[in-house]
Amino acid sequence: MAVRQSRRPPVATLARRWIAVAAVVLIGYAYYHPLRSWLETRHELSSRKSEVAQLAAEKRALLERVQASATADSLAREARRLGYIRPGEHLFIVKGIQAWKNAHTTIDGDGK
Repeated sequence: MAVRQSRRPPVATLARRWIAVAAVVLIGYAYYHPLRSWLETRHELSSRKSEVAQLAAEKRALLERVQASATADSLAREARRLGYIRPGEHLFIVKGIQAWKNAHTTIDGDGK
């Protein structure tokens, strides 16, 4: 019976393989930090772009509101809402409306 010998590569070949593996690991490590930084920056940029788009839409809405509020009718409506009256008008303050509604509300809630 013949003893079978294992075919092991020479030491120089093993050393070259390990050096190649170490070089690949070193190159991967060197690329890891810049790649991670680039990905984080890209994510931050996309979130900032969406924020800018949202703020631009809000600005457009506010500008439309300012333009709409500059008319005489809208100023008059806002003045009425604040309780101002025109010269010659009489102001009436009615109190107890909620109590009256509560007293005159039926079970079905239609006031009849």
